[in-house]
Amino acid sequence: MFRRQGAGAEKDNAISAAKADGVAKTSQTDAGKAYESTIEQASSVSSANNDKANSIREKALEDVVEVDADLEDENDPEIKDIPPEVRRVVSLHDDTTLPTITFRYFLLSIIFIIPGAFLSQMNQFRTTYAPYSVFFVQIASNYVGLWLARVLPKWTVPLPWGCSFSLNPGPWSVKEHVLVTITAASGATSNQGASSIAISDLYYNRKIHPAAAIFFMWAIDATGYSFAAIARQVLLYDPQYPWFQALCQTALFETQKKNIKSPTKSARRQMHIFWAVLVGITLWQFLPEYIFPMVSSLAFLCWVAPRNPTANFIGSGLGGMGFLNLSFDWANISNYNAGVPLFLSPWWSQVVLFCSFVFCCWILLPAAKWGGLGHFHEGLMTNRALTADGSKYPIADLVTPQNTFNQTAYDINGPIYVGVQQLWSMFFDYASYVSAYGWIAFFGASQIRTAYRKFKNRRKVAGKGINHQYDDRLNVLMRSYKEVPLWWYVVLFLCSFISILVIVAKGILFIPVWTYIIALATGAAIIVPLGWLYAISNFQLPIGTFNELLYGAMVQVYTDGSYRNPVGASVYGSIAGDAWYRAQYMLQDQKIGHYMHVPQRAVFASQVFGIILGVPINYASMSWIIQAKREYLTGEVVDAAHIWTGQSLATSVTTGVQYVLIGPSRLFQETIFKPLPYAFLVGAAAPAIVYALHRLFPKARFDLWNTTIFFSGASIFYGNVSTGYLSRFIGGFVVMYWAYRYRYELWSKYNFILAAAFDAGFNLNMLLIFLIFGSAKVISAPNWWGNNADNAERCFALDS
Repeated sequence: MFRRQGAGAEKDNAISAAKADGVAKTSQTDAGKAYESTIEQASSVSSANNDKANSIREKALEDVVEVDADLEDENDPEIKDIPPEVRRVVSLHDDTTLPTITFRYFLLSIIFIIPGAFLSQMNQFRTTYAPYSVFFVQIASNYVGLWLARVLPKWTVPLPWGCSFSLNPGPWSVKEHVLVTITAASGATSNQGASSIAISDLYYNRKIHPAAAIFFMWAIDATGYSFAAIARQVLLYDPQYPWFQALCQTALFETQKKNIKSPTKSARRQMHIFWAVLVGITLWQFLPEYIFPMVSSLAFLCWVAPRNPTANFIGSGLGGMGFLNLSFDWANISNYNAGVPLFLSPWWSQVVLFCSFVFCCWILLPAAKWGGLGHFHEGLMTNRALTADGSKYPIADLVTPQNTFNQTAYDINGPIYVGVQQLWSMFFDYASYVSAYGWIAFFGASQIRTAYRKFKNRRKVAGKGINHQYDDRLNVLMRSYKEVPLWWYVVLFLCSFISILVIVAKGILFIPVWTYIIALATGAAIIVPLGWLYAISNFQLPIGTFNELLYGAMVQVYTDGSYRNPVGASVYGSIAGDAWYRAQYMLQDQKIGHYMHVPQRAVFASQVFGIILGVPINYASMSWIIQAKREYLTGEVVDAAHIWTGQSLATSVTTGVQYVLIGPSRLFQETIFKPLPYAFLVGAAAPAIVYALHRLFPKARFDLWNTTIFFSGASIFYGNVSTGYLSRFIGGFVVMYWAYRYRYELWSKYNFILAAAFDAGFNLNMLLIFLIFGSAKVISAPNWWGNNADNAERCFALDS
């Protein structure tokens, strides 16, 4: 992305000179020959010495990996298409004999999915969060795997039909390690379908049968995984798409592998730094999360004028503009709701996102509060449905016991209003969705066309039945394994399709059958454009409420008022939206398998196993949260720390009422909602304008000012939390701009390791807080100066 300078550039120049003299090529050739010779030696070892043979193979890999990054010949046709940052991380050699799916794999998957699925689903009800870290699983599972390889007996367990498996097939394999991590990434996550089930219970007192709920949650995940087949050939195998999150995890896998088998001084230092940062973050997070919440949002203006309403609103990051507000809480700094992680996202994407934050919080918010922006000024900092006087709208009254629209209640309470901030959040939400298509049409179409032409001109490798259109080293290595056949994806889709179809047909999920078919179609349509954006920028576009709007428009055809339960919009949105989210997860983890040379079929099986195991745990977690935090989630009790606000649920409820009960046609006729349809025009025009500027002024790099990321950032509801963005911008400047440009060698060694340590430390802290202070009896932190019961920031006059 940026031209390297400083020490890193000098080293690159030296290496280039060496290559010109033929030195690097010779060294790499010698290393490759040595590796092949050692593998032949390992193959000659008898089956009784499998442990020794595996050790020889892995040691050979370690020896040759050391020269991969710097001594590969960039003119080699198998090397030149692989990006430099990938070559510096990924091994370009493979041992096809390493074990993959073993007894140890299943045991470790179960151990790590159960707590992960629980915590991840719990996070969905929090205002800010950092997800259950796959890096934590990656670190911990490696040590447990090594321990199991030492203590498990080497027994062979017989199975029916002449099959058997070994409890301990030999040394702990890096491919087993990768598969355990991928399975956890699949199963130890939250589930989109839980929102619909929770809203039905919390707001409408309709509890969905547990069996139907679990099958629905599993099926939407499986649908997304099957949809990954749509973009796999275009976005997965093409080396020009780095998939930064996958590259980050690969860097840690490679470091762990080196540190175990043949630790170099550099590898040992990397692991020492990883553990030091992990322990430090784990201990530090007790302060903002429990003991000293004030450090989660340092509102300096509130310290100067704690009783001044204006200063409080400007400075507060928990209900205000967050101006000059800093945070030392990793949940706020990382805030994956924003979609641009500090250590993993290119600097340009972080700049665009910060600009959207400044535009919303430091320009639009004061304009709305004091400048007359908008016609309705009640409830500026809330995303809940309101009446004309700003009080909470009794939305449950709008649904009759027969699941139809209650016109009488609507006439009594009047039209639904929302705050100005929620209004522009909806506007930019629509704009970002349309912009995604426009951006790829102008800036990504040529790449997609090239990939498609390669796919059409693919050739079959003799005897394998595998289609390959790329000839880089990584793709050549993967030809040793059988590709996942298309019919596997088709079967997975049919299982999910039938499950949801039956549930919908029985009237359990509030939507008509034909809208389910359209949800599948709209979900499939966005896989390639949004996958392309994520593959190049590490930005995952939140689908937002466009799907709910579409559903609301469709159900208006039922003039008798049937299918007017607002939960239907959330159900539809989870089906269409999770198709993209889960497809992205599958593609990203398959890219990890690609980088680590893990058989494609083993990766596919591990991902499906993950959701089978994780979904029931998701449901159990959701049920516990609803029971324990019901008053906070419904807004009956206000959480002083703004953690248990159920912000995403509140937004879903509001949009469901607007789009399903009121209907888009009636809604957009109301004065405050009339500007919203213009968002589609803005979303379509903005990429065209930026593209024209880019063609006129190519050196100005207008192509980096991604309108989709900007609109998506502007659509974030900052009413509850507007802190952490300035801290992340400062950190991003240091890490992804200064260090990347001027300390590239240091950055390449430690950046991804630090990313893993921060996320792993935060999630370990969350787990410890839950076990120590919340698992048996909830123990609240004592109130003191740094944990004021009235306001954690000490903004005592805050009034939005």
